[in-house]
Amino acid sequence: MLNNIGLPGLLLIAVVVLVLFGRGKISSLMGEVGKGITAFKKGVSDSTKELEDEPVAARDVTPQADKDKV
Repeated sequence: MLNNIGLPGLLLIAVVVLVLFGRGKISSLMGEVGKGITAFKKGVSDSTKELEDEPVAARDVTPQADKDKV
């Protein structure tokens, strides 16, 4: 359905959005979107760094029945 919008369709949509919301509202909205993307990227990088820094504890995963035989 949306495969054939093209450049004229995108320009028409942009003009309609600009008329409906106004320049000030759109710029503040884009600023909030930018802040959200920045916070998301920071959260992803922080969690990745946390996972990399976390030491991997070696656990004994031998079944209990095999421990008794040895």
